[in-house]
Amino acid sequence: MTTNLTVIAYIIYIPVALLLTYFVARNLFKNGLVYMMDIFNGRKEIAVSTNQLFKTGFYLLNVGFALWILKMYGLDNYQELIEVLSQKIGGFSIYLGVVLFVNLFMFFKGKKAARQNREIAERIKMQQTKA
Repeated sequence: MTTNLTVIAYIIYIPVALLLTYFVARNLFKNGLVYMMDIFNGRKEIAVSTNQLFKTGFYLLNVGFALWILKMYGLDNYQELIEVLSQKIGGFSIYLGVVLFVNLFMFFKGKKAARQNREIAERIKMQQTKA
């Protein structure tokens, strides 16, 4: 019975992990495009391309991690099945949340750097017009 419950656990866990990853990525990078547009001064092509590259990396990192922690064993009854799935899915959700906040931090940091670069460029432009 252990093997059957393990297969059932995999059949439940893998789609849930993939759907969670898709949902988080879709929302993060749909809304993150606004930050990319600001970081790249409205240059849409480079903002969209960079956003897509980050999204690809996000998928690779998170799907890879979800599969890396996949192993489940010793499932003798349905209670253990539910408990193990709760730990796996809960742990993966916490991990996704941390990765999400790291991405948000990077967006904010990039936005701040872009603003500072624009301010420096404006000062240089003003100095050049005075000279």
